[in-house]
Amino acid sequence: MPATGNEVLPNSESAASEVQSDQKLSSKIGSWVKRHYLAVINIALAIYVFLPMMAPVLMKTGHTNAADVVYKLYKPLCHQLAYRSFFLFGEQMVYPRELAGIPDLKSYEEVTGFDSQDQLTAIAFRGNEQLGYKIALCQRDIAIYLSLLLFGLMFSITGRKLKPLSWLAWIILALVPIGLDGFSQLISQMEISFLGWLSVRESTPVLRVLSGVMFGWFTAWFGLPSIEEIMNEKKPSNEIISSPLKGE
Repeated sequence: MPATGNEVLPNSESAASEVQSDQKLSSKIGSWVKRHYLAVINIALAIYVFLPMMAPVLMKTGHTNAADVVYKLYKPLCHQLAYRSFFLFGEQMVYPRELAGIPDLKSYEEVTGFDSQDQLTAIAFRGNEQLGYKIALCQRDIAIYLSLLLFGLMFSITGRKLKPLSWLAWIILALVPIGLDGFSQLISQMEISFLGWLSVRESTPVLRVLSGVMFGWFTAWFGLPSIEEIMNEKKPSNEIISSPLKGE
């Protein structure tokens, strides 16, 4: 037997009420994300960049099991080569390879007695009381994520008013420096026959930090203001279409 208008109307009103409730919930979630997305990003970056710094602190204070968890947690995310990492609580903050040619610093080979070509040993070496203990992220990664965080904090403090960096400026200021430093180092050490004329080079800690800072800072400048513009983009409100039965 077909339903009467009186039977259909309550069901239609109930459905409309559910839609309105869902829209209110969606609006509340969207409003919360809009207000707090930058804080969430900054907190995540802070945890990501400062947790690896706790590894040498834990090693120094004798909490080696906890330090081991941090090193293992970040191992898939970074090469952790000792000669490309920062050290805390030791004679020097860095122990570069002899190939880097930095006369004022003791080299990795000199202080450890290891061959720098043995990458597995360089990855496994975490330091000691004399040399200090390495941070669980390499020099370039620390520079990248710390500069991302610093820009995020600056962007928040200044009221999120900065306009996004253009994509061309981002390529020139962020990608080119890190590409030149990292790619030239990689290619020069691959012993490719037709590139025999290319001098073998090892980047220095200063160049790694500088290129990392530029990549992180200008990437954040390109990305965060773009997200802000998307968040503040005005969208037409979703109106509930009334059921034809309500006009009967």
